[in-house]
Amino acid sequence: MHDPFLLSVAFIFAICFGSFLNVLIYRLPNEMSLIKPDSHCPKCNTPIKFYDNIPILSYLILGAKCRHCRAPISIRYPLVEALAGALVVLAFFHFGFNIRGFETALLSLLFIPIFFIDLERRIIPDQLDLPWIVIGLAISFVPGALVGWRESLIGIAVGGGVFFLVMWLGEKAFKKEAMGFGDVKFAAMLGAFIGWKGLLLVLVLASFIGSIVGIALIILSGRRGKSTYVPFGPFLVIAALTTIYFGAEIINAYLKLVHLR
Repeated sequence: MHDPFLLSVAFIFAICFGSFLNVLIYRLPNEMSLIKPDSHCPKCNTPIKFYDNIPILSYLILGAKCRHCRAPISIRYPLVEALAGALVVLAFFHFGFNIRGFETALLSLLFIPIFFIDLERRIIPDQLDLPWIVIGLAISFVPGALVGWRESLIGIAVGGGVFFLVMWLGEKAFKKEAMGFGDVKFAAMLGAFIGWKGLLLVLVLASFIGSIVGIALIILSGRRGKSTYVPFGPFLVIAALTTIYFGAEIINAYLKLVHLR
């Protein structure tokens, strides 16, 4: 199942799709059409020719600058493309070219715009979670999927319910928004794909990682005692990928640690 040719094809497809993910990251938060206008330089508005739009290579050939106005091109563009390729290859390498590999590759591609949009704009567009709740549930009916349909249904309920409760309690306790509603919908989507058990582990891991990063940012910025908002979506993404690949091992290690297994 680790055929180098198939993995190479998957990588090429993924980095090309990564170019589209960059479109999503830029246009969805700005409520722009994904079709029109064609790709163009955001500085001089010059349309980008096809030979300047080759994933990763064009960035290197152009020296990270627009061919026409020489405005700098964000490193995010090749990073997203390379990340898409790496995550898709990892999914198929780990699970094989089967429904689990496909499902993990699909989720990995979906996680990328969620990660960057929430990190930069602190929102998760509905297009990246609401329709995927239904898609995740539909895939769960396929034999060999990450979870079965019953666990998927419970995952949706737990994801939406638990995260909504956390959001509500956080607002009551801190008198301000502690978690965005986008995180609630995202959690329901995760529950559809990985089930309620995986989702609970995601919540624990994301909270742990988020706490460490949040404390580090407070210390490094010298803002002790002041409010520092860190979007939760990126931590959910990291925790979800960790759970998909290593969830069983983490749970078994914990049970052995507390002498339950």
